Amino acid sequence: MSVESTAAKLDAGASPTLLIIPAHNEARNIGQVLADVAATGLSLAVLVVDDCSSDNTAQIAASQGARVLRLPNNLGYGGAVQAGFRYAVRQGYDTVVMMDADGQHDASCIADLLRPVQKGEADLVLGSRFLGRMEYHTTLAKRLGMAIFSRLVSSFTGSTITDPTSGFQAMNRDVVAFFATDNYPVDFPDADTILLLHYAGFKVSEVPVLMRERLSGVSMHSSWKPIYYVFKMFLSILIVLLRQSTHSNAARQSARKASGVGSGGGPRGA
Repeated sequence: MSVESTAAKLDAGASPTLLIIPAHNEARNIGQVLADVAATGLSLAVLVVDDCSSDNTAQIAASQGARVLRLPNNLGYGGAVQAGFRYAVRQGYDTVVMMDADGQHDASCIADLLRPVQKGEADLVLGSRFLGRMEYHTTLAKRLGMAIFSRLVSSFTGSTITDPTSGFQAMNRDVVAFFATDNYPVDFPDADTILLLHYAGFKVSEVPVLMRERLSGVSMHSSWKPIYYVFKMFLSILIVLLRQSTHSNAARQSARKASGVGSGGGPRGA
């Protein structure tokens, strides 16, 4: 991996907040995305994680003042994001924001995402496209999948989560450190990460954000991919729940042994 940097607009070196933008072949979009971020006037260090692009995504990002982490192999979305988390941990950032490189996430909402984290009201804040003014449109099948995942995550966490698949997020350093380890499901991180955080004791909340169609190119959820995505996400959620059940059973057995219950000798002192 190599890190490239140019001075100026987006390289707020003293900022405690890092904006991570994973990108793969987003040369047609990354320039406008970074311009939108710069237009917010926020003090952010911006890291574009170039996931072994074959176009000039990295060069465009660097020319606009972003730091660029270039991956020698294509790791996929989850691997690229985790590379950004590990960079943030090494550099000691207090807060991290994640947004996509395709222009779907509105940079003007970054401050709204950060506010609850900086106030200590939440450990991770999701940007929900379904709260407030509704401007997001997608296929019926995709919306149905989102609704199912929302119901599942809300049921298991006990909190209403309207958009658990949102990649527009802000988080504190504890969550970043948690995601920088093997806890993070790099193969397909999505709604399952919210359950992981819940069972690890982190607080997750939502704020309304604006989302739009990608500026250019083809979505990762085009053609047959939504079907695979839904299957993979159900499997990932099931794995999280099974692991939690295993850990809970182990903890109960440990507590029983410590208290002498089930040892065959009756209560201690009898």
